[in-house]
Amino acid sequence: MTFTIAIDGPAAAGKGTVAKRVAAHFGFAHLDTGLLYRATGRRMLDGLEPVEAARGLGAADLEADALRTPEVAQAASRVAALPEVRAALVDFQRAFARRAGGAVLDGRDIGTVICPEAEVKLYVTATDDVRAARRHAELCAKGMDLTLEEVLSDLQQRDARDSARATAPLKAAEDAVLLDTSEMSIEQAVAVALRVTAERLAGQG
Repeated sequence: MTFTIAIDGPAAAGKGTVAKRVAAHFGFAHLDTGLLYRATGRRMLDGLEPVEAARGLGAADLEADALRTPEVAQAASRVAALPEVRAALVDFQRAFARRAGGAVLDGRDIGTVICPEAEVKLYVTATDDVRAARRHAELCAKGMDLTLEEVLSDLQQRDARDSARATAPLKAAEDAVLLDTSEMSIEQAVAVALRVTAERLAGQG
């Protein structure tokens, strides 16, 4: 069986956590597509040209340390705006999405570009202030010394770049289920995602 769940949304809205929990519940494979761009950005910071960095990605690059730093996040957003980089990574993502046994992919253009025929599409979002607070707490827990204002500015810069790019901008698919997690616990958000997925799975049966 092939069954694809596309989960999109801006940084720190909760899409990654929702994606992991949904994948685990249904026994589906999970791909955080942002890691592809973070790894490409990391390789670019190490001196490679962006397209070369994307084409040469290996499994080890996706497990590299320090892919979650603000510096890498900004580099990922920059390389993600390059059509040549996105083209280099599209085939990998589409093949993963249609693998046997089901797949959950989270990113920024899964439901609109990578998997427009996905059986389930979710767009997970939250207010800027809520997202900044979540990301600030996450980074502080990792020992990074950043102010809340710095984190908010970083998120807003990434949002602006991701939404304004000509190729595959960040936006919700027209048929995506909107999931605003601003005032939801992660358990509540996951429950909605599980219900939507279960209903679509039952409809296929």
